Amino acid sequence: MRAWTDDRVERVIGALLRWGVILAAGVVLAGGAMYLVRHGATMPDYRVFSGEPSDLRNVSGIVAGAVSWHSRGLIQFGLLLLILVPVARVAFSVVAFALQRDRIYVVVTLIVLAVLLYGLTRVVT
Repeated sequence: MRAWTDDRVERVIGALLRWGVILAAGVVLAGGAMYLVRHGATMPDYRVFSGEPSDLRNVSGIVAGAVSWHSRGLIQFGLLLLILVPVARVAFSVVAFALQRDRIYVVVTLIVLAVLLYGLTRVVT
């Protein structure tokens, strides 16, 4: 098994970021195309603001909408993937630093991951 050198970690992180963004963009693009096919001819009513439906305001609703191939659900899921790409990068960094036996960086990166997860999961009223 090859050692986890800094160069190897950087290449894996680069690939993770690149493919994560490409995947997220593809999902958003597919959802947007589906939305335009289904609702592209509908005239918008700008006098009344209507936000996203309540079922697309939480992760379980977004995943359910994406699995059901609803266009808005796919768009939201793609955006959720885009948000999760940097979180996955930090999580991978924890593993890479642990494999390199660099305890200080593991602790610092775990703190960064905890702050990221707290910021993403807390409810703002």
